[in-house]
Amino acid sequence: MPGFLEVFGYYSEDLGRWNIDPTVQQLISSLMTIGTFVSSLMVGPFSAKFGRRHGLWAATFLNYVATSIQLGTTSKAALYVSRLILGISVGWFLTFAQLYVHEAAPAHLRGIVFAVYQSMLSIGSIVGATVDYGTHSIKGRQAYQIPLAIFFVAPTLQAILMFFFAPESPRWLMVQRREQDAEASLRRLRGSKIDELEFQAEFNEIRQSTREQLEQNKKYLFLEMWRGTNLRRTLLSIAVVCFHAANGSSWINIYTTYFLQIAGVKKPFEYSVLVTCTGLLGVIFSFFFVRLVDRRTVMLIGVTACGICQLIPAIAWTKDPGSENTGRVVVGFIALFTFFYVAYAPYAWLLGGEYVNNQMRAFTFGFATALNFLGNWMGTFTAPYFINPAKLAWGPQYGYIWFGSNMIVAVFTWFFLPETRDRTLEEIHEMFEAKLPARAFKNYVCVGVEGYAAEAMGKDLHMRKEAGAAAHVEELTEQKTTQADLNQSKV
Repeated sequence: MPGFLEVFGYYSEDLGRWNIDPTVQQLISSLMTIGTFVSSLMVGPFSAKFGRRHGLWAATFLNYVATSIQLGTTSKAALYVSRLILGISVGWFLTFAQLYVHEAAPAHLRGIVFAVYQSMLSIGSIVGATVDYGTHSIKGRQAYQIPLAIFFVAPTLQAILMFFFAPESPRWLMVQRREQDAEASLRRLRGSKIDELEFQAEFNEIRQSTREQLEQNKKYLFLEMWRGTNLRRTLLSIAVVCFHAANGSSWINIYTTYFLQIAGVKKPFEYSVLVTCTGLLGVIFSFFFVRLVDRRTVMLIGVTACGICQLIPAIAWTKDPGSENTGRVVVGFIALFTFFYVAYAPYAWLLGGEYVNNQMRAFTFGFATALNFLGNWMGTFTAPYFINPAKLAWGPQYGYIWFGSNMIVAVFTWFFLPETRDRTLEEIHEMFEAKLPARAFKNYVCVGVEGYAAEAMGKDLHMRKEAGAAAHVEELTEQKTTQADLNQSKV
């Protein structure tokens, strides 16, 4: 934007227009990434003391501070500081929001809620892109101040909704041994219409499982992440969260306009907005199968499709670089990549938080998110050296690298990712403690967790193991259940 360049850039006599120093440009983007990385590492210690809601309150406050500085300053030093603060805010928004969803949503709705979360991100991207497009030609500082002012909107809406409708996470309260507060929180989240026996079954399941976890992990939580059965859970969480960085989405998201420009596409900015819109279509599409299709299946299809969408433009550019037809191929498959990526992206975040136990979720998920941000930074930092005509000039052939990366992710998904669809967090904990192989998770009957539910309801559900069907808290009803009914229960 000329208005931004006039304040933070310089006028180049050689180019005949306003430009910005590459160092300034790198610092603007890198400092925000550093902020997200650092804040994600801080999630565990902060959350252990203050909880999930206070993390979101802190993110809102930091967002207000950073945005206000950027709106008012003409100093590069102040701009750098504000970008770092904004990065901390973004890191906490993303991480604490997902932690809250993991712990507050019922098992059968957790996938849907994460799809809603992803749709909000897509809508935000579209709004940002369209506002940028509408203001980029405005003369003066208003060109960038108007888009920045929108940063106040989403945090304010979230703060209002959180104040009136979102109690503290019941599982976090349980970890703090505040059982009465945890019961009140869960009751508020589930609503007044829930059957009392169902509620008591779920609450007792959370209470007893959390007590066991607290007994098992009494030392420094960051060290406990790497011990016993927690090691496998930590590595899986890191791996699946870092799928975002491993599939090449970071460089496509940031460099779409530039990438389309060097590929010879006319009106690259307009096409980049359309590409962003395909992401919203992808997340809307995911609503239709999130309750019906296993998480492993979605992940496997998603990463494979993303790899193919990186490979085909690379082949087209190798065969016929710079042609109009190749440009069409590039546009089409970048749009398809965005569609498939956004359709499966919620599952990566979802699984990353489901695999770890209640007590260490913030530490492990925050650490995994930090590594993902680091991977994204590496992708965006190195991308110009591959695609810039003045450097290696690979252009779309850069997709060869990301095709290989996506195939590695697909193989990892096939062999190592356990299935968790419709499982409570406590059921997932029991299966990891039982050291089940990844393929055995889907049909395993969680006798221990179901025993907690039965204890609260005065029923013995252990016979379901013999029936070969996994039962879930959501299936429990107030009615007397006969042995025949139990034998007919399905996953």
